[in-house]
Amino acid sequence: MDKARLLQAIIENIQRELDTQTRAALVSRDEATHEESKPENKYDMHAQEAAYLAEGQARLAAELHENLNAYRALPIDKVTQGDAAGIGNLVTLEAKGRLSHFFIGPRSGGLEIELDGNTITVVTPASPLGRQLVGARPGQQLKIQGRTGPVVHQVAAVQ
Repeated sequence: MDKARLLQAIIENIQRELDTQTRAALVSRDEATHEESKPENKYDMHAQEAAYLAEGQARLAAELHENLNAYRALPIDKVTQGDAAGIGNLVTLEAKGRLSHFFIGPRSGGLEIELDGNTITVVTPASPLGRQLVGARPGQQLKIQGRTGPVVHQVAAVQ
């Protein structure tokens, strides 16, 4: 799997989300400051609620901007046979004949990217799965908690 294409897909996904969130924050800000949002009496909280919403959306947009910068600065290192997984690596796990793909990223854990017919899930080193993947090597077995209990996965590849 081409890591450069994967990284570009992650960046494009975060950029789309940032664009959407920025527009939403601007609309909320406009609503909070619009003439019709002025309180009619001391119990009218519409403008204040709109301001809280705008603030929350602006914070989310700022976080997405930080995520975008982190991925734009992420180097695409070549992995040699037997290297341990780390940030910027794609890890393929195999369990019960099924492959799962995880990209260890600096941020945006939980993001799912479809590429070449595969679903790649972004995990961060701060997540329980990410902690197990960091340092993993091909051939190593990991016990990962599933819905019905722990499942043994084998690290099929680190790239």
